Amino acid sequence: MDLHELELFVHLAKTLHFSRTSKEMNISPSALSRTVRRLEEEAGELLFLRNNRSVLITKAGKRFLAFSKAVLGEYRKFTEERESKPEQLRGTLRVYASVTASYTILSDILKTYRRIYPKIHIDLLTGSAAGAIEQIQENRADITIAAQPRHLPQSLSFLPLIKTPLHFICPREDCQVREAIHKKPVPWDTIPFILADRGESRKMMDAWFGSSGIHPEIYASVSGNEAIIAMVALGFGIGIVPGLVIDQSPMKEDIEKIPSAPSLAPYTVGLCTSKLMLHAPVVRSFWETASLQNMFPFKP
Repeated sequence: MDLHELELFVHLAKTLHFSRTSKEMNISPSALSRTVRRLEEEAGELLFLRNNRSVLITKAGKRFLAFSKAVLGEYRKFTEERESKPEQLRGTLRVYASVTASYTILSDILKTYRRIYPKIHIDLLTGSAAGAIEQIQENRADITIAAQPRHLPQSLSFLPLIKTPLHFICPREDCQVREAIHKKPVPWDTIPFILADRGESRKMMDAWFGSSGIHPEIYASVSGNEAIIAMVALGFGIGIVPGLVIDQSPMKEDIEKIPSAPSLAPYTVGLCTSKLMLHAPVVRSFWETASLQNMFPFKP
C-alpha cells in the first residue's frame, strides 16, 4: 500500500459512496474498486460491506481507518519537521513539462530554485502538454506545468503563472487550405483541422464546434502543440495553439494567425500537484519558489 491508496481509503470511509469518491478524487470507479480490493487483501480483512445500493464500513475497516489517519498524519508531521534550512534540503523532484514550457516557463524558476536548494536533484520529464495533469494523477511526476482545467479535481492544487492566448493558425504559403480560410464567409465545415488529441485546447474547440453548429473535418488528432504547428506549416490544415508556443517555434515563419477566426479565452498555465504532495518539503519548496517569480505577464 502507498500513501495515495490510504488517502483514497480515508475519503471513501468518509463518503461511503464509491461514485462520489471517484469523482472528487479524480479516479475511475474501477480503479477505486481495485484499490479497495488490494487494501483488503493486504489487511486480510473486509474493510467495506457493499452492494448496489449502500456501502458500510466494517469493524476491521474502522481499525484500518484509524491506522490510515495515523500514517497520513505522521507523514505530514515528518515532512514538516524535516530539515528546514534550504542548503540542507535533499531529495529528487520529478518535474513534467512540454519541451516549450521547459525552456520558457521553467527556465527562470529552475535557475532560482537550484541556487537556493543546490542539493535537490531535478528529474525533468518532457512530453505533451495535454497529458500533464495525468502525470500527477498517475504518480509519474511530483509537479507539472499544465494548462488550468475548467474543473480542477479536488485532490489537486494549481498555481497560475502565465496567461497566453489561443490562436487559430494557417499555412503562410499559398495552398488550398490558405485559399479556403480567406473566403468570406469562411467555410469552417469543409476546412481540415489539426487538433490536439486531448487536453484543454481540444475541449475548448469541441465546445466551439458545438456552439457554432460546425461539423468539422478533422484531418488529424496529434499529441503536442509543436506537432500541430508542423502539420499546419506543411499545408495539411488549420490548427489552434497557444501564443507562447508560436513565439518559440522554429516554424513560426511558416504559419500565420487567422485574422477572421473567432477569439477564444486565453490559456492559464501554471504548476499543478496533488494536495498531499504539497506536504513534501521538496515539492513545497519548488511551489513556494515559483509563487515568488512574478515574471510572467499576459502574452500577446
